[in-house]
Formats: sequence, structure tokens, C-alpha cells
Amino acid sequence: MTGDRVRLSAWVHGRVQGVGFRWWTRARALELGLAGFARNARDGRVHVIAEGPRAQCEQLLALLRSGQTPGRVDLVVEDWVAAQGELVGFEER
Repeated sequence: MTGDRVRLSAWVHGRVQGVGFRWWTRARALELGLAGFARNARDGRVHVIAEGPRAQCEQLLALLRSGQTPGRVDLVVEDWVAAQGELVGFEER
């Protein structure tokens, strides 16, 4: 069962700071039962780390790309690795 737990790292480009994007991402991640965080980067991007079952992480990624987020998402760059397991809950940083 732990073999299909993954960590998604998603760098979200666009107008995603100061528009409620991290809060929205946190709400969606919690609905999906994921652990992790959404953090503003100095260059205007938001970095999203989410851990959990791959299917739920893929759902979060699809939501980030859906066009239904606050602000405007121009690009999402994703990376996948095995879950590390140290994250609890999902927070805005």
C-alpha cells in the first residue's frame, strides 16, 4: 500500500500570489486527503508539495491546471518522487 504513495512537487507560474491561491490549494488538498504545503516563492511562483496516493495527487495537479483557481495559472511544472512521510496536514507557508 505504501508503494503507491507519492510526493508531488508543483511550481505554479502566473498571477498566483495575493489572490487566495494558497488557501484554495490547501482546501482542495485537504478535501483529497493529502499532506503538504503551498508556499510563495520570491519570484512570484507558488511551490506546492503534496503527499498521498498517486491518484489524489494527480487530481490536485489537474485542479491546479483547471483554470478554476484564484488568480491566473500560466504553467505548472511538476516533479514526482516517492513519499517521504514526514508531512502532517496541509498548510499555507
